[in-house]
Amino acid sequence: MCRYAHYMKTNPPGQRVKVIKFAPLAYSVFYMNKKPRPFPIPVRASYSCAKCPGYCCSYPEIEVTPRDIERLAKHFGLTYRLAEERFTKLEPKEKVRLLRHQRDKVFATVCMFFDRKARRCTVYQARPGVCRNYPDSPRCGYYEFLKFERAHQEDPKFIALT
Repeated sequence: MCRYAHYMKTNPPGQRVKVIKFAPLAYSVFYMNKKPRPFPIPVRASYSCAKCPGYCCSYPEIEVTPRDIERLAKHFGLTYRLAEERFTKLEPKEKVRLLRHQRDKVFATVCMFFDRKARRCTVYQARPGVCRNYPDSPRCGYYEFLKFERAHQEDPKFIALT
């Protein structure tokens, strides 16, 4: 069937049809050969975790995946089962694994891998995926809040607990 016959069969006489024009081949090839940007676009942090007292480490529920438990087991030279038993607890409602916590003088509790004196992560290289991806924006809301409060209180070591 020729194009005209197909056109007449699919479009009744007297009906207006929108004609779509295609871009020249050279234009299309140019954009096909451009290198795409990496996805997701890398986040450029404009804050310093070294100055933060560990707000995100005080989250009551830090979810870990089987891959995270494997990473921690390898880091400590343990079996998967032993690492799962020592470092995580099962949340029965959600049926997920959460990192265990320890008491803290600044926050009520913090992640069990958080050094309470130095205010740093002790397993930074083996930290869970949720910690690796935090924050998922160019700025950390906790750190911005901390900077504001420290400037407002005129105390470079002030830690807001609310």
